[in-house]
Amino acid sequence: MTKEKVQDKQKAGQTKAEANAKLEKVLWEAADALRKNLDAAEYKHIVLGLVFLKYISDTFEEKYRQIKAEGDNPEDKDEYTAENIFWVPIGARWSDIQKQARSIEIGGILNDAMDAIEKSNPELKNILHKDYSKSDVPSDTLGKLIDKFSDIELANGDTETTDTLGKVYEYFLG
Repeated sequence: MTKEKVQDKQKAGQTKAEANAKLEKVLWEAADALRKNLDAAEYKHIVLGLVFLKYISDTFEEKYRQIKAEGDNPEDKDEYTAENIFWVPIGARWSDIQKQARSIEIGGILNDAMDAIEKSNPELKNILHKDYSKSDVPSDTLGKLIDKFSDIELANGDTETTDTLGKVYEYFLG
């Protein structure tokens, strides 16, 4: 292996370590924000749902940009499903959610986004967390969590593992 390749691998490793540290910092801050409202057994569902939404949106948006750059129709659902990428409908995409993060209706907006994702991806039917508006988490806290998760990129492979959701779940178990 050339010296340049070794340096690139080391640099990539540092980037992954930095990305993982940033993810863990955001997870800690999310847990800290939710501690006053929920038991730990409950707030992991809130955070896992948000992380899932962010992850599939990031993955979707990455593919969206690629399709658009190739001159194809980025709103063609088949382009995503052909590559095992979840289709994220307009209104359920992270960028759409982030624009409404400070709305007092953000819990309902998140529930509607999860419903739309389930309807567009039948394999997710009755799996996603949809109790954001019923939880004891105030809308301003949900908005702050959305802002925190907006600062991390979950789809570009910068984390140590491709099982981002598993890593988040293990973090909360710890």
